[in-house]
Amino acid sequence: MIARFLKLICRIIFRVNVSGIANLPKQGKLLVIANHESFLDGLLLGLFLPIRATFVVHTSVLDHWFFRQVLRLTPYLAVDPSSPLAMKKVIKLLESGQPVVIFPEGRITLTGSLMKVYDGPGFVAAKTGAMILPVRIEGASHSYFSRLSESHVKKLFPKVNITILPTRHIAMPEAATAKARRRLAGDAMRREMQNMLFSSTQINTLFQSFLDAVSTYGRSTVLVEDMRQVEENYGELLKKSLALGKLSKKVTQQNENVGVMMPNVTNTICLIFGLSAFGRIPAMLNYTAGSTGIRNACTAACVKTIISSREFIKAATLEETIAGLQGINIIYLEDLRPKFSWLDKLWLMGFALWFPRLATVKSNPNDPAVVLFTSGSEGKPKGVVHSHSTILANVAQIKSIIDFSMQDKFMMVLPLFHAFGFTCGAIMPLVVGSRMFIYPSPLHYRVIPEVIYDRGCTVLFGTSTFLGNYAKYANPYDFYKLRYVVAGAEKLNEEVRKTWVDKFGIRILEGYGATECAPVLAVNTPMANRPGSVGTLIPGLESKLDPVPGIEDGALLSVRGPNVMLGYYLHDNPGVIDTSHEGWHSTGDIVTIDEDGFLFIKGRVKRFAKVAGEMVSLETVESIANHASPQHQHAATTQIDSQRGESILLFTTDTNLNREQLSNSARELGNPELAVARKLIVVEELPMLGTGKTDYVTLKNMAENA
Repeated sequence: MIARFLKLICRIIFRVNVSGIANLPKQGKLLVIANHESFLDGLLLGLFLPIRATFVVHTSVLDHWFFRQVLRLTPYLAVDPSSPLAMKKVIKLLESGQPVVIFPEGRITLTGSLMKVYDGPGFVAAKTGAMILPVRIEGASHSYFSRLSESHVKKLFPKVNITILPTRHIAMPEAATAKARRRLAGDAMRREMQNMLFSSTQINTLFQSFLDAVSTYGRSTVLVEDMRQVEENYGELLKKSLALGKLSKKVTQQNENVGVMMPNVTNTICLIFGLSAFGRIPAMLNYTAGSTGIRNACTAACVKTIISSREFIKAATLEETIAGLQGINIIYLEDLRPKFSWLDKLWLMGFALWFPRLATVKSNPNDPAVVLFTSGSEGKPKGVVHSHSTILANVAQIKSIIDFSMQDKFMMVLPLFHAFGFTCGAIMPLVVGSRMFIYPSPLHYRVIPEVIYDRGCTVLFGTSTFLGNYAKYANPYDFYKLRYVVAGAEKLNEEVRKTWVDKFGIRILEGYGATECAPVLAVNTPMANRPGSVGTLIPGLESKLDPVPGIEDGALLSVRGPNVMLGYYLHDNPGVIDTSHEGWHSTGDIVTIDEDGFLFIKGRVKRFAKVAGEMVSLETVESIANHASPQHQHAATTQIDSQRGESILLFTTDTNLNREQLSNSARELGNPELAVARKLIVVEELPMLGTGKTDYVTLKNMAENA
């Protein structure tokens, strides 16, 4: 009777919604695992799970009088999850056929995301062979029964969703010792929890997800700041997005690919959401690519109109670039502002701000949402078409493995036309409620460390080159608040990794991505990190390895998952999305995957040279040079050699580097003599793309003319 009354009260005040009932198994040993958001979790599961199970609770819960009363309503077992002996009691319960509910984290989250997963529950699942029933609790962390800090937005009665997912199974791992088997089972349980968090996330459109964040965190929550040093809240961002969307609607057509050539400022992010709100597709143009590169991109994606800013064009000295874009309609925001009439203002203030879902265009999550462009480091840029769901799926995948929260502040220096900057630097913070500082250029190596220090940033994304240069000019205390430093887009230089550890006490987490995958494919995390690797594949992503003739160490990686693009816009077939990849994307990278699932990048297929009949990775050539001369920059390319097939050239900024030093490093690293560059060319600096990658097209041209 008491349980029915409590269930009715909870259903009314928390508007509890339970989905996935059909996933409940009919019989067999059952271990229910759930994330732990608040003190309400046990009560909610006890009331709304349609099975009677024994709850495994932390011994500290019994210290609270209120929870002792609640536990009288259901069978329970109080244990210390870190104790192997305690897990024996749980095994006995499961073996007797009694369903068991356990929280593998052992404690209530302090971040809103997954915390440490104990090995015990994973070992129990593997030892008993029980079916695992993942149950996701969502919304309770926003209640006053959670343990999130006061900086998080809390509500008296937030809506709670309980999602029951299909059953899973953890096999007993093979290992030499019981301790190793227990650890591997714990890793498997962690992956199951991460998969649960990702799989149960509801995917919407970009603008709808932004509106959901506004509702969750409140319009008054301060979120974004740029170099104007004016902090803006969700309400102000919503107002700007609606206004810019309304203005862009006057000069574009629905479902049109609209070029965006803007700097890293708040208005650019609002323009992206504004275009999305009215059914336009922002095509993020790389303004550092020159007029030829931009024209090629516009041709591939059939971009007829580009939105930019006169102030930006002048500040970035892009007048010649703009002059070269003949036949494309360039519209400046300064010229659009006068077109916002008093009727538009009335619409904005009297209707759209209060009913934004009704005032904007309804889109499907599977519709195109953005066009990003490949870097052009190996040829003409291709337009990569992403849907709302592929971008937001990648956000959900990242969020399931890294605990970004409202306490974090992102330092966003990567350009918005870069997939890494677009998804991780702009979209993710806004939809998960993290604050951000938007900086216009990643190249200001002296200024950026000072800004990170001054604004108290906790998260930094960058390339190895950028991070190495920030370290050169930073005071050892500039990065005292940084929790996460994530490197991507190029291989992390070992010297850069070492410098950050020695000088700042910060471990750089290396990741791996591709524009076609929105972009993150794999990343090291605090819970799963292996130096030298790029981490494990993110939840929801499948992989396959195809052998490549002539390459013995590694295979060609292809991936399939919810974050893989819709297809390409190609220069020779403009405006038509090429979907021939059929869900699988060939990364073009040669990788190995170890027994624990960590990826190691050996090089790109296109960056292998055939020297005297042998395949040699140019990545290996560069790693030898980095070992011999860690303080300088190096990049390898090839030129035709009539006798050897191809000859390897090394461009370096080290005037003293020679082949003898390279040969010594190759021997120390265990690499063959063929991987030592045949010719060295000294340059003042390596050519670089706006994304922070080495410009290998320019290097190849330099090599051919050498």
